[in-house]
Amino acid sequence: MLVTTLGYLVRDQIVLMLHRVKKKNDINHEKWIGIGGKLEDGETVLGCMQRECMEETGILWQDPQLRGVITFNFREHEEDPVFSELMMLYSGGLFDETIHVECNEGDLVWLDWSTLPSLNLWKGDLIFLKLLKENHPLFCMELNYLGSELTFATLNEKPLNLDDPSIYLS
Repeated sequence: MLVTTLGYLVRDQIVLMLHRVKKKNDINHEKWIGIGGKLEDGETVLGCMQRECMEETGILWQDPQLRGVITFNFREHEEDPVFSELMMLYSGGLFDETIHVECNEGDLVWLDWSTLPSLNLWKGDLIFLKLLKENHPLFCMELNYLGSELTFATLNEKPLNLDDPSIYLS
């Protein structure tokens, strides 16, 4: 199983978002996500989050806080085998706000929380972004995708009603 980190630098009502437009064959192409990446051999998840932040932004992130553990299960087509990813979700607000490097994965933009629902995001991201914004305690989540469609989700082992608009950031 692939282990990754994803982080959101947050201050007041703004959050740093990455518009993934620069890499070819990127499952996140044209999507808006946080910063992060794959855990390297011998690396802790916290170390991975801080390294990825430095590589993608040039920012030394001093207080990444583990906020969620998310299992993603992807299938492009119904008959395909499942590809699973375990992602550690971080947020925090203690950092130098100046972006010091050009990100080779996309465009980094500081955005107001209120603008996020109008962006091209994975539907499951709208669920965990709401939990981050509301300062929800550490949570476990499962997100299942068939292609780009979110088909099933749980929060702390309880199924979520994906038709309920109140579970999404709005």
